[in-house]
Amino acid sequence: MNLIIDIGNTLIKLAVFDGNEIVVKKNTFKNEFIKVLEEISKNYTSIKDVIVSSVGNFSEDELSRIKKMCNLFVLTDNAKIPFKNKYATPKTLGVDRIALVASASFQYPNKNVLIIDVGSCITYDFLSSDNDYLGGAISLGIDLRYKSLHNFTDKLPLLVPKIPSKLIGNTTESSIHIGVIQSVVLEIDGYISLYKERYKELTIILTGGGAHYLVDSLKNDIFANSNFLLEGLNYLLEKNNKC
Repeated sequence: MNLIIDIGNTLIKLAVFDGNEIVVKKNTFKNEFIKVLEEISKNYTSIKDVIVSSVGNFSEDELSRIKKMCNLFVLTDNAKIPFKNKYATPKTLGVDRIALVASASFQYPNKNVLIIDVGSCITYDFLSSDNDYLGGAISLGIDLRYKSLHNFTDKLPLLVPKIPSKLIGNTTESSIHIGVIQSVVLEIDGYISLYKERYKELTIILTGGGAHYLVDSLKNDIFANSNFLLEGLNYLLEKNNKC
């Protein structure tokens, strides 16, 4: 069994894989991480290997605790990857994006794939049918848009994201919800349209914690997979353990 640990800017996600299948998945905040880790370790004693992917802060003490439980692999830009990385600044490419593209390369070989990850930021990553990673785009995530409206104005409230039920807002709160969610929907549909103009055959993957706010509103055909990054990390762990 493999343990996958994805450390984001807000949440830490843990998943146990048996082969390619997820046995259990947990989301936690950093202050509860050790407790959840110990619980998983106790309940799944067959775990032998663990991969850590971190775009957030993670201490050496926390890494040391993991090392005591199983074989540890920390994902970096030096990892063995299943695609050709043509990013102009590969050292700055986030490990989360590496894992997403690895997942696309493994699950959709010989296809043009656009991966859209809706998290703290919205990232767009493109893998060509020749298995070349060409790059993509980074945009403000849903939570950041809500926070920006509140932080950079004097009177707009900070709201919890909500799927709008109408097109025209008749209160300040409904106007904010419509403005934020619809701006993201239109942005994503717009990006997809631009890619489709250049790449007629295009597979589109939507993933990330904020994807559920959008999946029913997007016009384009997409594959929604909330575990796409975790699956990529599991694949990378297997690939690097065999090297």
